[in-house]
Amino acid sequence: MALKGKTAVVTGSNSGIGLGTARELARAGANVVLNSFTDRAEDHALAAALGAEFGVRAAYIKADMSQGGECRALVTQAAALMGSCDILVNNAGIQHVAPLESFPVDKWDAILAINLTSAFHTTAAALPVMRKAGWGRVVNIASAHGLTASPYKSAYVAAKHGIVGLTKVTALETAQEPITANAICPGYVLTPLVEAQIPDQMKTHGMSREDVVRNVMLERQPSKQFATVEQIGSTTVFLCSPAAEQITGTAISVDGGWTAL
Repeated sequence: MALKGKTAVVTGSNSGIGLGTARELARAGANVVLNSFTDRAEDHALAAALGAEFGVRAAYIKADMSQGGECRALVTQAAALMGSCDILVNNAGIQHVAPLESFPVDKWDAILAINLTSAFHTTAAALPVMRKAGWGRVVNIASAHGLTASPYKSAYVAAKHGIVGLTKVTALETAQEPITANAICPGYVLTPLVEAQIPDQMKTHGMSREDVVRNVMLERQPSKQFATVEQIGSTTVFLCSPAAEQITGTAISVDGGWTAL
């Protein structure tokens, strides 16, 4: 229970990488605040079940990550409810694929707002709380696309490169304090969203599941294996551990060798 007594706020965490990361933080003993833009009974039930499973406090707070005020309010509300915001995981993100010249402006604006600007707002709100507590960890879920690029993903690549840069600035501004900031850069991760894409890809390419995974979806991932949400979560837990006290301002790749190419 290495993180017992700490509180973690994870944005975009009612499914996928965010939920997997929240689970691993809870497994390590942290109280957790889940978040998304919905406010359904099942969202609150998910938090309650997570808390019961790991014997920690857990809550769900609705906040739209495209709205700066709501991003800051998420941290403020979480700190008021839980007593602190020791760990901030900026995970919320969306994607859209289109050629640069025809990329919809509204999609560009939304991706930059949710994938990048939200992290500016949440971090700005969390740092005073962390400083008051005398300890803090900021973990930004970037992407292999924070270190390299792919065609037709201009907004996503720009936002994820921005997240890596924001991470470095945060690290430098807190370098002489017991606060660290790091980015995790996953390649393809097997989330429910990715899993749901496989049957359509099989039909489109006339391939078996194995061939679609290896030769289409993981074409650029040399390991030819998906990363898992548990691996991303466990990397987050490591970055919050005493072993990582001098790791700050880094971008850690969990991408099966993608960025080694």
